[in-house]
Amino acid sequence: MKFRRSGRLVDMTNYMLHHPHSLVPLTYFSEKYHSAKSSISEDLTIIKETFEQHGIGTLLTVPGAAGGVKFIPKVEYKEAKQFVDELCELIAKPERLLPGGYLYLTDILGNPSIVNKIGRLFATAFGNRKIDVVMTVATKGIPLAYAVAAQLDVPVVIVRKDSKVTEGSTVSINYVSGSSKRIQTMLLAKRSLKEGSNVLIIDDFMKAGGTINGMISLLEEFKANVAGIGVLVESEGVEERLVDEYISLVKLANVDIRERNIQVMPGTYFQLVKDKKIGEN
Repeated sequence: MKFRRSGRLVDMTNYMLHHPHSLVPLTYFSEKYHSAKSSISEDLTIIKETFEQHGIGTLLTVPGAAGGVKFIPKVEYKEAKQFVDELCELIAKPERLLPGGYLYLTDILGNPSIVNKIGRLFATAFGNRKIDVVMTVATKGIPLAYAVAAQLDVPVVIVRKDSKVTEGSTVSINYVSGSSKRIQTMLLAKRSLKEGSNVLIIDDFMKAGGTINGMISLLEEFKANVAGIGVLVESEGVEERLVDEYISLVKLANVDIRERNIQVMPGTYFQLVKDKKIGEN
């Protein structure tokens, strides 16, 4: 079936949006639409220009016989700032306060629209790094990890606190919780991670960083590498931070339980944008 250019553009755009970071040979489109590679290249140039004009991302051309084109999702600064500001307002609502000073975030983590935008932001931040796997710890970090992994086109591995018979043999470590200073256990199925993998750690909340530090120690057991660390919310005013290099979207500055006041501000994401460290290898 022969496609008109308008039809090709719509179909190719849809394909690229649903296959981020995947290398697509030009022959794939050429054979699908029964069109010359020169015509496909012209179509891709139009899509690339449109993506960049509207802040959707860009198309990266890889030359050579094994080359092709990749869609790299990106979020422009203005859009990212607006979203994070809205996220701060949402998190700062007094009704989120739970006994003990905890915050209710389940509705945010259960909202596909919000979670997908968070995934795009982290994909923008880490998109230029070599990432093989996204890792998180059960349970609240799971939707975030899948949103980021979908934008990077990589699998997800989930660290758990207890073993599941369906996952086979596991590797477990003991770690010290940064906030409670208690010794806890986390484990990961042996089959879930290959030696030498480059792993992006994603979590929903970080206080002192004990859980993330535990995941880093677990990666050492697999001889895997930390490609980056991203957290949705970090807590300020911690005496000892166990993790140094990370990107946060929101910073919890202060929680006044008596006055039911939550002070929230943007996290380190925009400081790294300013310093032009976002997306660097």
